[in-house]
Amino acid sequence: MSYDKVEVPEDGEAITLADEETGELDVPENPIIPIIHGDGIGTDVGPAAQQVLDAAAEATGRSIAWMRVYAGASARDKYGENLPEDTVSAIREHRVAIKGPLTTPVGSGFRSLNVALRKTLDAYANVRPTYYLDGVPSPVKAPEKMDMVIFRENTEDVYAGIEWEAGTDEVETVRAFVEDEMGVDDVIHDGPVGIGIKPITEFGSKRLIREAFDYALENDRDSVTLVHKGNIMKFTEAAFRDWGYELAEEEYGDELITEDELWDEHDGDQPEGTVVVKDRIADNMLQQVLTRTDEYDVIATMNLNGDYFSDAAGAQIGGLGIAPGINRGHGRALAEPVHGSAPKYAGEDKVNPTAMILSGREMLDYLGWKDAADLVRDAVEETISSGKVTYDLHRQIDGGEKLATSEFADAIVENIEKLS
Repeated sequence: MSYDKVEVPEDGEAITLADEETGELDVPENPIIPIIHGDGIGTDVGPAAQQVLDAAAEATGRSIAWMRVYAGASARDKYGENLPEDTVSAIREHRVAIKGPLTTPVGSGFRSLNVALRKTLDAYANVRPTYYLDGVPSPVKAPEKMDMVIFRENTEDVYAGIEWEAGTDEVETVRAFVEDEMGVDDVIHDGPVGIGIKPITEFGSKRLIREAFDYALENDRDSVTLVHKGNIMKFTEAAFRDWGYELAEEEYGDELITEDELWDEHDGDQPEGTVVVKDRIADNMLQQVLTRTDEYDVIATMNLNGDYFSDAAGAQIGGLGIAPGINRGHGRALAEPVHGSAPKYAGEDKVNPTAMILSGREMLDYLGWKDAADLVRDAVEETISSGKVTYDLHRQIDGGEKLATSEFADAIVENIEKLS
């Protein structure tokens, strides 16, 4: 396929789908991987991540052929549009990609460029691994207890974007339908009102929860917790919970057991090779993530709950500056850091690239390159624990060596070489 608005590498092979039913990929030793450096600090963290991921690939006998693609400010500067179709097509064709932060300009026609990419690619599972790296300052006493992987639904709930503005004819039509046709009286206050709809479907819920179940089984995790507000929203969030338990029973047999079965049938002694499925109310879970951190492992939840919960969990291990993420679909993935574009620091070579580097680590893991992925994590942790950090961490620790973004990447590469 030819492109006018991407930079096609001279070498490399395309990643292909090995199994249509399972979404399993056929990954060559030198895959072509599209990369969007991103806006603002993306100009700094994007190249840093490339450098580290190249080193990890080389250390494990592989290579990456980077395909530079554009979205956001870089696309507007080069092509006069925010999200060129060539960018979307390249990521769709090559199946696995990584991007930095994007800023959505006002009046651009997009609610969010980040969300638009996820939805266009049907990357329906926003996966946020949250684990502590030795040496990172944390606001809690025992951050090492945090080791969770959060699966957040990426296409429904508030990300469906179904809402009407107060004062418009459309919202008054919806209001009249709710009150007159559906008989919902004395609920909406008089005066201007904004109305939104949060769809939660069986299809969307089950494919997200299936990703969480499969991940837990493949990675020897102990439990999956369904987080919901089903005590209040009985036909949406409670349905998400019920569909999760239904999926466990229908498709997984003895591999998954409920919390009740764990205690009623096994006296709390979890059988080897099983995953316990449990559920918690969302507001209570935000408390338990602090008070009972080590009791939770893999989390599956809807979009808005996942937004709150993943940020709260990320705060415990040092904040969003080191929090990785990856959006996964059926045989497709787009890795991205959680943080924003921070344009005032763009080009200053000072910000922390850890979040994008560790997002790249998730991408390597998705490719099946677990050895390279583990090498990235170990090298990042070794660098930080030795006191070699960027300014944001340096100001929170005693001593240490303050490094620029590029110097920090160099230090990680040195540790990759030492550890490999």
